[in-house]
Amino acid sequence: MKALLAPGSLLRDAIYRRLWTSILISSLGGQITLLALPLTAAVLLHASPTQMGWLTALELTPFLLLSLPGGVWLDRVRKLPVYVVGELALAVGVASVPLAWALGWLHMEWLYVLALLIGTVYTLSGSAAQIVLTQVVPRERLVEAHAKNALASSGAEVAGPGLAGALIKMVGAPLALLIDAALLLASAAILRGVRVREEGLPPPGKLWHGFVRDMRAGLTFVRGEPLLVTMALFAGGWQMCWHAVTVVQILFATRTLGMSEQAVGLAYVALGVGTVGASVLGHRLSARIGPGPCMALGMGLTGLGWGVGAAVPAGPAGVAAFGLMLLAFGAGAVLLFINFISLRQAVTPPHLLGRMTSTMRWLILLPAAPGALGGGWIGEHLSLRTTLSVAAVLALLLAFAAWRHPVLNAVRTLPKLAEPPPGAVGEELLT
Repeated sequence: MKALLAPGSLLRDAIYRRLWTSILISSLGGQITLLALPLTAAVLLHASPTQMGWLTALELTPFLLLSLPGGVWLDRVRKLPVYVVGELALAVGVASVPLAWALGWLHMEWLYVLALLIGTVYTLSGSAAQIVLTQVVPRERLVEAHAKNALASSGAEVAGPGLAGALIKMVGAPLALLIDAALLLASAAILRGVRVREEGLPPPGKLWHGFVRDMRAGLTFVRGEPLLVTMALFAGGWQMCWHAVTVVQILFATRTLGMSEQAVGLAYVALGVGTVGASVLGHRLSARIGPGPCMALGMGLTGLGWGVGAAVPAGPAGVAAFGLMLLAFGAGAVLLFINFISLRQAVTPPHLLGRMTSTMRWLILLPAAPGALGGGWIGEHLSLRTTLSVAAVLALLLAFAAWRHPVLNAVRTLPKLAEPPPGAVGEELLT
């Protein structure tokens, strides 16, 4: 494999290559769940837009409750085991759906509980995964690493939806989730072979010492860094739009456009094409126009896609517009987040990465649950198209404001590591 790689490629590093392979496998399974779970709710259980809104909101609830204490905890424990346990927990969770279906127990309440489990895993294991990357890759190559990770996810997004659609057609949405469970187990097995070096962990006896103080320290650090505050405001607004769209997207495809489960799977291939393109070109585009403007461009692309999806009527043109909407979202989301994550990691000292990551995730997801519930309410009481239209207008306004914002517009290269404000370091953890 090394002979096929360019000199200096991150994939020549054996540790990063294992991490990247795990991301690829896990992402492939995630594409199955991305379609199978909402299709199970929408088609098999006949969920209403409001119920779909609650399903998304419950998945977000652990982020709101656990992000801040979880960040402090992550700064005090080894991150890789948390990442591995998260993959295993997800495997058990998604495998429970076909079991419940076979036993006649599957109802929306079962999916609500699964949404809470998924949200909990993403809150803790997801933050741990981002920190593990910083333990493997030098800071100056974080944008490149995130772009390559996005490329792994993008490859899965190209192959995954078609595979998911075929599986759902053959065995049904619930049973297709067993494939995701198997892929998650494979991902966990690969991660166990990754070797990372943990620094700055407290002695076991001091694991909970000064917990509340250090949780405040994470908030203090983020509040004292203007770039982090600015990014949280814009990314949070975008998350509200995105989660409103997430609630109605499958319902819009199946009920408004009349698409079959397999057709939806094929349409989602366009999302993968968008993410692949942005993953390949994103690093160079970021270097050319700057990480800050690249974030604004990503928000604008997603808003434009939602607007096209909302405007085109049902029929062949509507199905094509749905695919174009997914393509624009895939490209825009990659441009937004490879720069968002790289910037926030670049300005944070290593011993604050857990608290910063969880604090930032908490801040940007605060508007997401209201967005999901609002999107479901609009979809049920007005129309599914109206939800898409509202999200499109808000995302385009956010993109314009971000492009003109002096803090984001000024970020043309990755900034140097910031010095934390007094009291935010938590030096006692290093002794």
